[in-house]
Amino acid sequence: MPPETSAQLPVPRSLDAWLKQLESIRLPVPIASHERVLGALADSRRSLREIAELMQESPSLVLSVLREANHHSTGLSEPAESLEVAINRLGLKRTEELLQRLPARAPQDMPPALRQLQLISQHATQQANGLFAGRMARLWQDIHWGSLLFLSPLWPMAVAHPKLLEEWELRVIHKGESALIVETQLFGVSLLKLCLTVAEAWRLPMWVTQGYRLLISERRLLVKAIRISRDHLHPLRQRQLLDEDPALQRWLNHPANTILLANGIALSAQQAWDTPHSLRWQLLTSLYLQQPLSEVQQQLHQQAVQSARQHWARGLWHPAEALIWPWETRRMHRGLLPAPPPSADALLAWRKCCTELLVEPSCFNNAMHLTTSARDALVACGMQRVMLLMTDRNMTTLRVHQIAGLDKSAANLTLQISESTVLQRLLAQPTQLRLSPANNAQFSALLPGQLKGLFTGEHLLLRSLSSNGKVVMLVFADQGGGPLSEISVQAFGKTAQCIERALSSFSARKA
Repeated sequence: MPPETSAQLPVPRSLDAWLKQLESIRLPVPIASHERVLGALADSRRSLREIAELMQESPSLVLSVLREANHHSTGLSEPAESLEVAINRLGLKRTEELLQRLPARAPQDMPPALRQLQLISQHATQQANGLFAGRMARLWQDIHWGSLLFLSPLWPMAVAHPKLLEEWELRVIHKGESALIVETQLFGVSLLKLCLTVAEAWRLPMWVTQGYRLLISERRLLVKAIRISRDHLHPLRQRQLLDEDPALQRWLNHPANTILLANGIALSAQQAWDTPHSLRWQLLTSLYLQQPLSEVQQQLHQQAVQSARQHWARGLWHPAEALIWPWETRRMHRGLLPAPPPSADALLAWRKCCTELLVEPSCFNNAMHLTTSARDALVACGMQRVMLLMTDRNMTTLRVHQIAGLDKSAANLTLQISESTVLQRLLAQPTQLRLSPANNAQFSALLPGQLKGLFTGEHLLLRSLSSNGKVVMLVFADQGGGPLSEISVQAFGKTAQCIERALSSFSARKA
């Protein structure tokens, strides 16, 4: 069996190749859950229901057991659509053997993309149970397991290719690019068709496959329902429109739609509660339940809070946090949006600092005076964390001259040039290096640990500045570690040129 992490795996470009690769990946299970379930399987006093309840703590375990049961029961007409049925079909011994094969990991050692995706699935399950299961008690198991497993075709992809999913989210959700174009570029296939193919191959609950078929081939009905749902201030007119279209009414009222609604709500809430995409799912749910939108929204928020109480984990984002945390703040915190460009007042201050740097003969009394003005110019152009270091006469050591946005202890930092090939490269000649997720791993590993600890994140600007043909200063700057504003990047480059002019002018005056 291949390992659960797979940085070396190639990116498939066809449905068959994707299916083969995703089927080969073992999903890691939290070690605490792994141990509890193993203990329960060895305890003859435990019922199947109790074992199934313990397994629910780990979505990976739920999927693995259902897949194994359905793989070994392909001759049966119906797949196992609940965990109890799956355990019963496998038997306790084979279930235990399966569990022994699955990698047990501490949560912090599991792929973050997998944990985040499974948290969304758990949130969707909470929404489905809270909104629909109580109203359809006979179907609660279909609603529960279908909502939990709806996104499960993507779980192994989050292990094998997390960066692809992150790029898809950034480009499709946050930048609004065409999903079809992005998915063709990233995956070679439609993501919905891939999920449907995987769901069918794994014999996932019927409502899961039905949900993907709806999104692929019944979009016309979905669009008609969305249009009617927008008229939520006139519920009587909504009912009249549905009565005039019996086919649409039958389609809308199908219980299988509950898991699609729950996952649509949970996924869109990851972006925000108040976006048009999120509102669309809220309106559809309001139409499905025939309840006022305000009541549905209140229930959604209550269920989100309940889900956060049960499933929140350090390092993961739960939409319940957005109920108290403004969305734009959260997006920048996660590094999904570029930092905003500098304000008009900031640019005015920046131009003033640059003018001061360019004055000839130099107006600076000493090096500290010059670097203070240089630091202020960098902050004014939008840099949130700044460090200016100068070389000693022997070019063996770098000492901090100015900092901004960093802990005060950083002012005492001294770096040995010989210990970092990146520093050596920067000091060989005037150079600018821009770190991003594409090259961060390559260069970050070659930076001194003290610097990496101060400039956390994946986006960083590094620039070496010369005076009289010799590099004398290094500048490190970023905007909190997230994506950089292009206006600020351009201003950073112009500021660096101004600082070089100031260094040369100051040096000439001293001479």
